[in-house]
Amino acid sequence: METPRVRDSDVDIWDRSEMESRIRHILERTVRLRATGPYRPKSDAQVTAMLTGFFAAKGLDEIAISDVERMSGGASKEQFAFTLHHRASAHPERLVLRMDPLEAIAQTCRGREGEIQRIMGHYMPVAPVRWFDADGDLLGQPAVILEFVRGVTQPSEGGAAGVSGMGGRLGSLIDRLAPQYIDALAKTHRFDWSRAHLRYFDAPRGGSNQAAIWQVNWWSQVWWDCLVEPVPVVTLAERWLREHAPTCDAPMLVHGDLRMGNFMFEEPSGQFTAVLDWELAHIGDFHEDIAWTMQKLFGAWGDDGRFLVSGLLTREDFIARYQAASGNRIDPVRLHYYEVLNAYKCAVMDLGQAMRASVASNNHQEVVLTWLGSAGAVFLNDIIQLIRRA
Repeated sequence: METPRVRDSDVDIWDRSEMESRIRHILERTVRLRATGPYRPKSDAQVTAMLTGFFAAKGLDEIAISDVERMSGGASKEQFAFTLHHRASAHPERLVLRMDPLEAIAQTCRGREGEIQRIMGHYMPVAPVRWFDADGDLLGQPAVILEFVRGVTQPSEGGAAGVSGMGGRLGSLIDRLAPQYIDALAKTHRFDWSRAHLRYFDAPRGGSNQAAIWQVNWWSQVWWDCLVEPVPVVTLAERWLREHAPTCDAPMLVHGDLRMGNFMFEEPSGQFTAVLDWELAHIGDFHEDIAWTMQKLFGAWGDDGRFLVSGLLTREDFIARYQAASGNRIDPVRLHYYEVLNAYKCAVMDLGQAMRASVASNNHQEVVLTWLGSAGAVFLNDIIQLIRRA
């Protein structure tokens, strides 16, 4: 395939105005507040004071916050487990605070996360949402407060290692986890969002390419807002995505980050206890979720040398089971498009937003973000290979 030449004028004339209004608000707020850094990790005492003030504003009396504990992981949100007791509670509650640093690998909305997670709790196991502060009016920074859910994201024994959901081997648990994983995907995409009265979401027009264009504009705006160093392949990908944006006849709820690392299960039963991390959820093309979970980054190779989607099923078996459970037919052309889009999004996160947050010291995990910058080369290679295959 002959590689198209990207002109400087192309970058200037691309219209990025079409996107969800709430996403536009989040991206503009990020740029506006960036200069107020650096961001300093919160101490236990600061978290206690923030939570005490928040719950007082919510009308709770005789508030006691105890056992504050920073939670590991999370290059996106700063997270703490804590115990809440107040006069009206029968017993102490173990809760989780997820709040925004100034910048992270993905700039998202706690209002959207809290809203959709509350709704989806009626259809599948999720961490119940108790409160959210979409713009940080009470807590001082946007946050969501969830009930603490027990479980693991990878087996505690048996060969799993490294970051959860990335290359882990699930062994004998596959037969129990795979049906639940497919069921969660299908339920997400079958959800009738049109009856949900979503306050923080906009829906693209069916029968148009708006679902794709909104995503391209979202991540393109992130890239140009946080540009640290120009990367020609990223610009090439943006042009290709704009020129090949497919029609989506029936927009559906898209989770945005469905992979085994975002599913908690109990041991030894393998029963799911929570589908996590709804912060990237939006209304769009279900092929985006399918392409995301099929990434090699999130999979593993079986003993026979075949690649397993999310460490669970071969690509062919995964597609067949998903189609049977959801009623959706996967279009190979649209699937390939969203494979390119997802590689583009990951490159923007790693080489753009992660690096900008690290350079500006606007995140609590600068070392992790810097490492993600080096991982961006993987997605640049994916972009090149995928566009050539197109």
